[in-house]
Amino acid sequence: MPATVIKAGLHQAQWQIHSDVSRFRVVDAGRRFGKTRLGVMECIDVANKGKRAWWVAPSYKISQVGWRPLRRIGGRIPGSEVRLGDLSVIMPSGGEVVVRSADNPDSLRGEGLDFVVFDECAFMKEEAWTEALRPALSDRQGRALFISTPRGHNWFHGLYQRGIGGEDGWQSFTFPTSSNPYIPTAEIESARKELPEIIFRQEYLAEFVDSDGAVFRRVQEAAVLDPLEGPLPRHQYSAGVDVASSVDYTVVTILDMQSKDMVFMDRFNRVDYPVLIDRLAAIYERWKLSGMVIEANSIGQPVIDHMLRRGIGVTPFTTTNTSKQMIIQALQSAFENSSIKILNVPVLIGELLSFESKRTISGSFSYSAPDGMHDDSVMSLALALYGCSGANWLVS
Repeated sequence: MPATVIKAGLHQAQWQIHSDVSRFRVVDAGRRFGKTRLGVMECIDVANKGKRAWWVAPSYKISQVGWRPLRRIGGRIPGSEVRLGDLSVIMPSGGEVVVRSADNPDSLRGEGLDFVVFDECAFMKEEAWTEALRPALSDRQGRALFISTPRGHNWFHGLYQRGIGGEDGWQSFTFPTSSNPYIPTAEIESARKELPEIIFRQEYLAEFVDSDGAVFRRVQEAAVLDPLEGPLPRHQYSAGVDVASSVDYTVVTILDMQSKDMVFMDRFNRVDYPVLIDRLAAIYERWKLSGMVIEANSIGQPVIDHMLRRGIGVTPFTTTNTSKQMIIQALQSAFENSSIKILNVPVLIGELLSFESKRTISGSFSYSAPDGMHDDSVMSLALALYGCSGANWLVS
């Protein structure tokens, strides 16, 4: 049966990538550039020619981002078969596209492939490529397309360097979000104003952000969690609260006291005191907290007083240069030793990566956000971790 002609509708930058004949192509691109559409159309094109293609994502949840358009577009081809149970599309030509998850790289072994797309490659384990899928391309001389937003200088950056360095068979591309003509310029500018600079550079400009010299290392490795809906049975939780001044945000962070996994974050500003107190009390009751650490300086003390009058267990934390250094260095150590995991929340990641240290005249360190930026999320997280260490809760 002859192959079906598919109108891909790619924009110019996507066509530039698609037209390249290199065996291994690495695409470092900003959010909403059109990476998914490009990869989906190339998978269908390969399968339409009677060959075998895989779409591989970091997790089952992320794989659905590719599966939905694959199922929709593939299902429109006359004679094709969409197999929901197998997450596969079988073409009239006999070719197929299969969607797989890389959360267990060993599960990717065993198949000979003509083509594989690594979706959000920077967020999956390198073993998925080196130990499972690179060998699967050997017998058929298969090709690979690596698509992702960057995530620091990890193995995706290493693949990108192979193309930039002119290694035979490799080609690398970089495109910011603005290369997609269908994304309004005003939307990108709005994101530039709202997001921390380091996150905007990574997510929209597709820059491999260098975090050397930052206070917190291995942040991206730790930012792997999704929030929970509520407390798990027989688990204890600690909250840290950084109360907003007039221009800052109030941030509430909750950690599992045993695993040090971050399970919840609430960030808000411009609320009246009664609303703030009710909101904190509701979070305390919902999560059945063992306690809550609240920064006592300035605006925080009245909040503590109100919470104590309600009989809610809190620990006031007075921030000085010495006490701030203590909790920041404890958080720093937790990231270095991989003993904490956090939510994959851009504003939190941006504040952590931007956080600065300066040596004082006395030889100690002072810590803060860069001028014009916030550190509320960092402080809230540090206070929550402090609470996990055995802070004494106060109840009136």
